[in-house]
Amino acid sequence: MVRILIINPNSTASMTSSIAEAAEKIAAPGTVITATNPADGPASIQGPQDGDDAWPGLLRVFEDRLAPGHPYDAVIIACFDDTGLLDLKSRTSIPVLGIGEAAFHAAMMLGGKFSVVTTLAVSVPVIEDNIERYGFSDRCAKVRASGVPVLDLEDEGSKAETTIRNEAKVAIQEDQCDVVVLGCAGMADLAASMTQAFNLPVIDGVAAAVGFCEGLVRMGISNE
Repeated sequence: MVRILIINPNSTASMTSSIAEAAEKIAAPGTVITATNPADGPASIQGPQDGDDAWPGLLRVFEDRLAPGHPYDAVIIACFDDTGLLDLKSRTSIPVLGIGEAAFHAAMMLGGKFSVVTTLAVSVPVIEDNIERYGFSDRCAKVRASGVPVLDLEDEGSKAETTIRNEAKVAIQEDQCDVVVLGCAGMADLAASMTQAFNLPVIDGVAAAVGFCEGLVRMGISNE
């Protein structure tokens, strides 16, 4: 059994439920998914200020859930900005993965160049900084803003999906990328249909993080 804790750093419970559903669809038999979010803090994370505002609640949940005797084998931070990720990795011996980090690794395994389609322009510098910090800049063709606010992804009546698909088409045509990375946890349910439609890999970071966590746990790898 692999027990994965997913923490959505924003306070929107409906998004946490969607993330949990996406994770459970990809999880192997015997993997147990537990998803949670802070009770307070920003409703979505769009840019560095929201990330800063989300940090206290994220840390509180992380420390509460990973108190001595906790039942988890790995943790996923389900914000594409990888909010607080490097700090949280240092606080436990079990694997802690960010969905941005996981998506970039998966993309580089599947192609030479990847482009990211994210939400608003305010998120682009944060994602670009992460890509540079991880050492992946030479493999990233471009980080693109679709102009879709995060919470619009929860609204079935919005044009969010169409807008994201259109931006991905532009990325494929203009960036000459081999892989498209979806730059928000709220886009998780779009990856499979877009992969089929575009005939190239479209990566969801939630699915990538679940798969990597399962593999790391089964390999017996930790930070100790």
